[in-house]
Amino acid sequence: MDTVRYYILFPCHTEGIKMEKLLKKNKIRYTIVPTPREISSCCGISIMYNKEDEEKIKELIYNYNVKTLGLHSVNKKIVNPYL
Repeated sequence: MDTVRYYILFPCHTEGIKMEKLLKKNKIRYTIVPTPREISSCCGISIMYNKEDEEKIKELIYNYNVKTLGLHSVNKKIVNPYL
């Protein structure tokens, strides 16, 4: 089974922390994760988010001038989703 995961990448940890505070303040669900190697070798952290929150996230990035390396999606092969 394939699943798509969505990530925000950052040029530095400071911008990632800035985005985390905005997501928390706006009650948007997220997870801080290591940046998947297939996307980039940027600062090392990224934020994984739900696709349905993407437009709100784009607004926050724009309105608060958060520096990112973009929003990316990755198809992941799930062998057993219950593990």
